[in-house]
Amino acid sequence: MIIESHRIEFKRQLTDSLEKEAVAFLNYRDGGVIYIGVDDQGAAIGLTDLDALQLIIKDRLKNNIMPSVMGLFDVIVDNEFDNSQKPVIKITLASGLEKPYYLAKRGMSPKGCFIRVGSASEPMTSRMIEDLFARRLRHSIGNIASRYQDLSFEQLKIYYNETPLKLNQRFAHNLELLTKEGEYNYAAYLLADNNGCSIKVAKYAGTSRVDLLENEEYGFCCLVTATKAVLEKLKIENKTFTKITDAERLERKLIDSVALREAVINAIIGSFENQVGKQFEFILEKSNLPVSK
Repeated sequence: MIIESHRIEFKRQLTDSLEKEAVAFLNYRDGGVIYIGVDDQGAAIGLTDLDALQLIIKDRLKNNIMPSVMGLFDVIVDNEFDNSQKPVIKITLASGLEKPYYLAKRGMSPKGCFIRVGSASEPMTSRMIEDLFARRLRHSIGNIASRYQDLSFEQLKIYYNETPLKLNQRFAHNLELLTKEGEYNYAAYLLADNNGCSIKVAKYAGTSRVDLLENEEYGFCCLVTATKAVLEKLKIENKTFTKITDAERLERKLIDSVALREAVINAIIGSFENQVGKQFEFILEKSNLPVSK
């Protein structure tokens, strides 16, 4: 008799939790199987209108989960489940290579990322999500050779000179800016003096993001330089409110300055691999140079 386990999930009928269960198996090291038309005790109850149900399942998996899961699942009708002779739908999910997978409407967060724990699908912690994302990047930008190899790093050297550490001749190796073949990788391209990447900062009149008041672009240079430019811009926009009382003068920022800075830096660090991200954070923390234009 088939029972629920770390690799098997039963559902009496198609429910709203299909994508959640699928995400959990995609993020699990061994993948898994979801049976639709089977009760919690493992008894087949059968289904009708199987063709339409299969189409709905395929459409939901393709459109409601990110990154793309095309090629990672198979949906078939199983007429021989546990010798019951009652047709059920069998969804087979492979362990994906682009973890973490998540619910498109919830994003890459504990509310959108799940993993199989025993016979249940549990929310992933923020740390687990960050580790999986960093591991994914380690197999992407770290291994992708930069289209341009004549890169210079004078801006990066300036920022490092303001820290206790100095860049030596092996800085590209130490910061993991080289592919296995010894070429500059895409992370090196982002830290180079000149590149084709930028950070856009938009200002709207309200929260609906309809009435655009201002749209600035910072970049095409070392990502550290571009980030400091963004931070300076937000520092100007972060207005100070003052209240004078009988006892004291009270001042507060529209947004907590430390929280705002950390949010910007963490968002950009998330685009880096672990080691490069740490170095990037270190430079920003230690450097007090004015932003280069």
